Amino acid sequence: MIQEFKAFISRGNVLDLAVAVIIGAAFGKIVASLTDDIIMPVIGAITGGIDFSSNFIRLSAIPAAYAGSPDDYAALKKAGVVLLGYGSFLTAVINFLILAFVIFMLVRVANKAIKPAEAPPAPATPEDVVLLTEIRDLLKSRGA
Repeated sequence: MIQEFKAFISRGNVLDLAVAVIIGAAFGKIVASLTDDIIMPVIGAITGGIDFSSNFIRLSAIPAAYAGSPDDYAALKKAGVVLLGYGSFLTAVINFLILAFVIFMLVRVANKAIKPAEAPPAPATPEDVVLLTEIRDLLKSRGA
């Protein structure tokens, strides 16, 4: 069983997939930072300073022992208040769209860079085949 596992894990596709997952996770962090630290603040500035990541609707009462701000999403969530965090969802959607667009652009560039090799020209027909073809056509034309 160990030999089978070694054979499985050493296949190129499995290793390629592992590398892709690791790079994808790292790239996801870059996109999350781009969204959270650059794009969302610009969108917030355009919309009058709204920070989407902390927008939510409270669906349950705040516990009596809670001493934090009633507008602190993270603290309310930690205190067990049921929240509808549509701002976090919006941030995740924007993250996804940016990531999908960047991947689309990378695939597009890769497809342009990796053009399929042109098919080699067909080899010249050997003389004996050409002669036999001419004889066949001549016999057909005579009706023989």
